[in-house]
Amino acid sequence: MSRLWEKGLPLDDCVLRYTAGEDHLLDARLVAYDVRASIAHAEMLMQQSLINEADCDAIVGGLNELLAEFNAGKWQIRLEDEDVHTALETHLTERIGEAGGRVHLGRSRNDQVLTALRLYLLDATEVVRTSVTLLCDSLDDLSRQQGEIELPGTTHMQHAMPSTVALWSDGFKEAFTDALEGLTAARRRIDKNPLGSAAGYGTPGLPIDRDATTAKLGFSHTQSPVTAVQLSRGKAESGLLFELSLLMQDLGRLASDLLLYYTQEFGYIDLSPEVTTGSSIMPQKRNPDVLELVRGAAGTVQACLNECLLITAKLPSGFQRDLQRMKAPVFRAIDLTVESVEIMAFLMSKVRFLPENIELGQDIHATEEAYAIVKDEGVSFREAYRRVAARLTTSGSDRKR
Repeated sequence: MSRLWEKGLPLDDCVLRYTAGEDHLLDARLVAYDVRASIAHAEMLMQQSLINEADCDAIVGGLNELLAEFNAGKWQIRLEDEDVHTALETHLTERIGEAGGRVHLGRSRNDQVLTALRLYLLDATEVVRTSVTLLCDSLDDLSRQQGEIELPGTTHMQHAMPSTVALWSDGFKEAFTDALEGLTAARRRIDKNPLGSAAGYGTPGLPIDRDATTAKLGFSHTQSPVTAVQLSRGKAESGLLFELSLLMQDLGRLASDLLLYYTQEFGYIDLSPEVTTGSSIMPQKRNPDVLELVRGAAGTVQACLNECLLITAKLPSGFQRDLQRMKAPVFRAIDLTVESVEIMAFLMSKVRFLPENIELGQDIHATEEAYAIVKDEGVSFREAYRRVAARLTTSGSDRKR
């Protein structure tokens, strides 16, 4: 097939495979967003008298039909198409004729891909938020149902001060509430309309209205000047992945706690059979595989962030094809985060603490005892601290005898 950008010169198949990469597969999730952006762009062109109403209607109708057919599985993006943008314009032109070739007026694939990606990222951020909210609800349920059960608070992996299931779970809930705030902050760089910046230098001599597409697409701002658009590539993506990395680190720490609590040595919790797996050789085993995979996923998401940061490091201004390689790690991180948070929300509903297995020694109340001496006798905390420490040292020596 002849691709839209070809100029009659041959392209070797190996070059097509390498330059197209995974885009024809990855872009399936961008079809609806590219259709939405293309419709907004066509309507703006009509309003600016750059295309007529009949062509605009044909473009809008054709794109909506193509989206419905794609969702029904009637066509796919092929390697020969390279990406969603070429696939849609090719199919549109085949369907409505010359009018399909008018939709690209005043834009480039450079701003087209970024517009679809940012629209997707705005929706993906909300999907992550929904999954985190479900996890917070599961932690709330745990705190309400089992919150009074005592736990040893630890520092340096040693018993330190008394705690409870409620204190433990509420601490993680605050961490995930903070993640929700971080996701809101990540929208700042995503919520800027790049459409109409074209290849990075605008559309000289063409009276397009970028603010019109900003309003139609629901962006908060029109990104300007046009030269800032390509320079911003990677910032919105990395900003979101940074917040996902922090979220996944907290999720990994929650998983690590539960893995310790589930060991025979601790025995603090029981996990429902629905969330544990079996062994291929040991009949007695119930394995907390979900928790181990969640803990590992935190590293994968952070690696996706590092990959994006390294791709954009030291690039000159303007569009560079290196940027295409950010798509895979961004999608991977989003998918893995949502899957991990949702499975942990489910698993938390299946956790049962076993208070009969949880022991708190008397020494764990040492700080509380020092505070009582301060309140009762008015001595300094350091004096109270020394008294309690001396008593514990003596009683410890007695026990050793």
